[in-house]
Amino acid sequence: MTQTLVLYDIVSNLPGISWSPNPAKPRFVLSYKGLPFVTVWVEYKDISTAMQAIGAKPDKRLDGTDVYPIPVLSDPNTGALITDSLEITSYLEKTYPEKPVFPNNSESAIREFNSAHLDQIITPSIKSIWVRSTDIMSPASVKFFTKARSIDIALPWDQSYNEDWALLEKGYKNTVYKWYQKTEGKWFMGDTFSYADIVVACYLLWFKRVLREDEWARISSWNGGKWAQLLADVEKKCKLA
Repeated sequence: MTQTLVLYDIVSNLPGISWSPNPAKPRFVLSYKGLPFVTVWVEYKDISTAMQAIGAKPDKRLDGTDVYPIPVLSDPNTGALITDSLEITSYLEKTYPEKPVFPNNSESAIREFNSAHLDQIITPSIKSIWVRSTDIMSPASVKFFTKARSIDIALPWDQSYNEDWALLEKGYKNTVYKWYQKTEGKWFMGDTFSYADIVVACYLLWFKRVLREDEWARISSWNGGKWAQLLADVEKKCKLA
């Protein structure tokens, strides 16, 4: 019998708590594969201390300093401790291959998709989403989040709202929509569900959780409601609806 895995995620003030896209990705994968897991919720300001305490490996920031990211997955079945949502997914795929999320040897292609989605769609418009994200954190975590993230993208973040939204809308209505139109079927790989769909859904989940109601309604209207429907379809597929 498989022992219960442990996923480290970031706490929020929202009902249901979960909000951050990167921990959401392995959460969706674990649920899709039907693996038993529990969540350890960590305040943003406590991530470095908590991850050092369990022996997680740090990443490097642009300025060369160490940063301890979440998600982290601990697997008592193998003793593995894995950082980064994509690497966690790769580990889960190799260790628990039932119900693959990299079907038909697609891991390399999906890794490329993951990078393109982040670089072309998310990063150009991320400042306005970060501003909304601070609304659902504790005051201490807001202070830490702002200081940490401003190393990568300088403050202020709230002076490019219209520009950010224009980029986000263009990214989904044109670029991501065309990616999905390349194959017939509702998934990125046509009729075959994959981690690519989880990636798109988890960013949409982030938007739905932190944006204002009218802002999420705006996204929900794009491409005839495709993105709200995709999120709902992925949640159902992963038994999280």
